[in-house]
Amino acid sequence: MDFKSVKEMLRRILLVTFTAAVLACHASPKTQQIVPEIANIVPDAKQSLVCKEIVTLIENYNYKKLKVTDSISSVILDRYVKDLDPSKNYFTAADIKDFEKFRFKLDDDFRNGDLTAPFYIFNVYLKRYNDWINYGLVQVKTKFDFAGDDSYVYDREKMPWAPSTADLNTLWKKRVKYELVNLKIAGSTDAKNVEVLTKRYQNLKSQASKINNQDVFQTIMDAFTESIDPHTNYFNPTNAQAFSEDMARSFEGIGARLQLENEVLKIGEIIPGGPAFKSKLLNTGDRIIGVAQGNAEFEDITGWRIENSVSKIKGPKGTTVRLKIIQVGQELSAKPVVISLVREKIIMEDQSAKKKVETVKSNGNTYKIGIITLPAFYADFNAAKQGDKNYKSTTRDVRLLIDTLKTKDKVDAIVMDLRSNGGGSLTEAINLTGLFIDKGPVVQVKDLRNQVDVNEDTNAGVAWDGPFGVMVDRLSASASEIFAGAIQDYGRGIVFGTQTYGKGTVQSSIKMDDLVNPSILQRVAALVGKTGTLTKSASDQPQLGIINLTMAKFYRVNGSSTQHKGVIPDISFPSLYPLDKIGEDTEKSALPWDTVDKSNYVPVADLGAARSELVKLHNQRMANSLDYKTLQQDLADIKKREGVNSVTLNEVKLKKERDSLEAKALTKTNMLRSSRGLPPIKKGDKITKEEGFDFVQDESLKVMADLLQFKKTT
Repeated sequence: MDFKSVKEMLRRILLVTFTAAVLACHASPKTQQIVPEIANIVPDAKQSLVCKEIVTLIENYNYKKLKVTDSISSVILDRYVKDLDPSKNYFTAADIKDFEKFRFKLDDDFRNGDLTAPFYIFNVYLKRYNDWINYGLVQVKTKFDFAGDDSYVYDREKMPWAPSTADLNTLWKKRVKYELVNLKIAGSTDAKNVEVLTKRYQNLKSQASKINNQDVFQTIMDAFTESIDPHTNYFNPTNAQAFSEDMARSFEGIGARLQLENEVLKIGEIIPGGPAFKSKLLNTGDRIIGVAQGNAEFEDITGWRIENSVSKIKGPKGTTVRLKIIQVGQELSAKPVVISLVREKIIMEDQSAKKKVETVKSNGNTYKIGIITLPAFYADFNAAKQGDKNYKSTTRDVRLLIDTLKTKDKVDAIVMDLRSNGGGSLTEAINLTGLFIDKGPVVQVKDLRNQVDVNEDTNAGVAWDGPFGVMVDRLSASASEIFAGAIQDYGRGIVFGTQTYGKGTVQSSIKMDDLVNPSILQRVAALVGKTGTLTKSASDQPQLGIINLTMAKFYRVNGSSTQHKGVIPDISFPSLYPLDKIGEDTEKSALPWDTVDKSNYVPVADLGAARSELVKLHNQRMANSLDYKTLQQDLADIKKREGVNSVTLNEVKLKKERDSLEAKALTKTNMLRSSRGLPPIKKGDKITKEEGFDFVQDESLKVMADLLQFKKTT
């Protein structure tokens, strides 16, 4: 199975539509209710065994070929502490100093299956978390002065740990005050605000009362495997079942993946074809602060464990869920937007390729351009195994669409839209490339023995030999990068968009239960150099969990790895997603970019001259484009706000700042609407994305028109 990142799929950006609640390892850990003593959580023998076996697997079969040493121990400790307390709201400097005694011993402990140290750290965290939630509940009843000049530092990730309990007292007083003033400027009464915040903290306590050692062990193993590489990861038995459900690719919900950031739920990814995608009301980076079922009252989910939030958002198809959203780039004090979505059953394989035809006028000429939107590289593997010659697949579907575009629509060019396509079947990526090139290499795979296997398209002929383009963005990954890279290397088409994700590694999934039998090591060794999932009998759910192990790496036919760098477009656009926060090159433990020998491929054409001309014409349009200038300004504003980690606690000033942001957003929206011949909207009207307008697609089609004219004159 080839996909963008298992880590993003299940731990970092858990799918909203899971049919069972899934634990996020970096979600706020649970604590006990107020009791005289908090019982320590301890590991069990199975976890000790799993830990030892994971060390063995990583040292012998991970692509990095590294040993778990003191240096890795140090990385694990830092990552583990950060996962537990990313905003530095619970631990003091004294706690961190206490943990230093474990810095260079976790490697030996894990090799011996000794989990005493990380469980000790977690139990300290558990007590601190419980103490500070209780302290927050007391502070909620304080009569605060909202007319002063004090401020609250909400992002403390880069700040030092609080020197003392007294310093954390001050921090938590300001945190409570910030949450109250935020509710206050939204127009609610003081009494209601106290009620809401009290209920919020009580909910946190209620959620925090059910933790078990499996939850703790998952957090520990995530810190461990993430220190090795971003895509080697372990799933405890509960999460292993969720992993299997994800591989089945069938869900009911809104079609979005979530993650926690500073105890606030954030949209990590929009699933193409789902309700969130179709509505055009949600963006990656939007934060969800409230959930309501149908017309019921909103529940405040700030600070909730991620699986509890997931359980509120997912639900049966046909039911309505309302979300209270803080839009990406806005402060938490901004006025939330309320949206309604009707849940659907989302079957990933059924997210078929779709086509549409757009007309573009350029320099007195009119061109018809077909757009094929491909959300994933899918195939009905079960039907194929059963011998169904007409089984559903990406390549089959796209071939039919191309035939229609050629014979019925009579298009002049075709564009493949791979934006937000996180990958899928490697075989389909190879076969799809074959629709646009004749026989030849498509991708190279190097295993941990440094042996390189060249995967080729062996089918002669092409389905489309006319002008061709590929749209990508930062969320295009894995199989998408293989396809786009091959099209670019062969000179078969123009690539538009932003630098892709850079996921160029291959994982194999191993059932930990089998490691109880020493012969499994021989079976694992047989996997070296092979892609996909280790096939098991359809037996019981794993009792010891599953590990996904990075065992190979992808390379383009020109010898360049797609790992880390991804694919660089020929025509670049500003990224809608922060390049310094999303992508393989943002992962400290990611494998580096490198090269292998160029494969024996023959380019279809040299597009160098055409590319230079297209870039020049594109830049000329962008110099006069209101959309382009607005996008650049929006990104600059977001970047500027990223450098701000504090907010005023003065009610008047905070409301003024929020009103100013709303007014600016309204002005910008009306300018863009006016440029498209749409009527202006007023303050208080529901602001959504402009009706059907896709700036990147619009400009990409104009570039294709330029290419058609270039070919006509050369």
